[in-house]
Formats: sequence, structure tokens, C-alpha cells
Amino acid sequence: MKANHIKLAIAGLVLLFSSSVNAGGYTNDLSRCLVESSTAADKMDLVKWMFTAMALHPAVKSMSNVTAQQRDKSNKDIADLFVKLLTETCKEPAAKAIKYEGQPALNTSFSILGQVAAKELFANPNVAAGLAGLDKHLDKNKLNKALGINNNKTGQ
Repeated sequence: MKANHIKLAIAGLVLLFSSSVNAGGYTNDLSRCLVESSTAADKMDLVKWMFTAMALHPAVKSMSNVTAQQRDKSNKDIADLFVKLLTETCKEPAAKAIKYEGQPALNTSFSILGQVAAKELFANPNVAAGLAGLDKHLDKNKLNKALGINNNKTGQ
């Protein structure tokens, strides 16, 4: 299996964390404002917040040592960020999105911000190398056969 196929599969896994987004014009404006107004540090804070919440799931809880204090700090940091974005930085697009497209506009816009933050996280060389470790465990011949992928050089 070619490296590009692996990368596409991993990208697909990343997309599982996000919901399908079908946004209207005002939601798009708000999403753009949230993404453009958030610093790299804000986006990493958002990823940390998501991680601290996910670490509570019984399937992964034993793999993390996130403390209640760390989770509380992360909750506070993101609450402060959300308030700042919605009441100062992106106040006008937020008000219009809510007025014309309703509450789902906020959900969609923050989902897009989360996707952008996750994309930046996964672009980190250490994270990418960790994800690439999947490749050594894949039965490429079995996958290629099941998917009808021909690996010979002539493409036949």
C-alpha cells in the first residue's frame, strides 16, 4: 500500500472526530472569524481541552494521567476563549449567525475551529511520526487484494 493511501486513511480517521458541516453564509463568516482570530496557542488550548475531556472515557482513561486541576484549568481557558471570541473578536458575525441561522451556527463554527486546531496538531512531526507507526503493522498485501489495488509498476 502506498504511503499516500496510508495518509488518506489516517486523514479519514481524523475526520471521524468532526461532524459533517453544511453551513450557511453567516455561519461561514463566523467560522472564518473564529479561525482567523484564534492564535496558534488558542488552537492548542482547544486541542488540550478536547484531550482532557476524551481522557475521561473508560476506553482510554488508563492511558492518561490528566488531573482534575488540569481539566478545570483547561475548561476555564476555553470558556475564556469562547467568551472573548463571541463577545469581542467575532461579536458581529456571531450575532448575525445566531439571528439568521440559529444556534446550530455556533455548533458548526466551533466544530470548524476544532477541525482546524486538530489539523494543526496532526501536522506536528512527532504526531505524524506516531501515526505513521501504523504502517508497520498493516498487512498491505491483504489490503491491496481486498481493495483491488495492483502494486506492479506497469499499473496492470
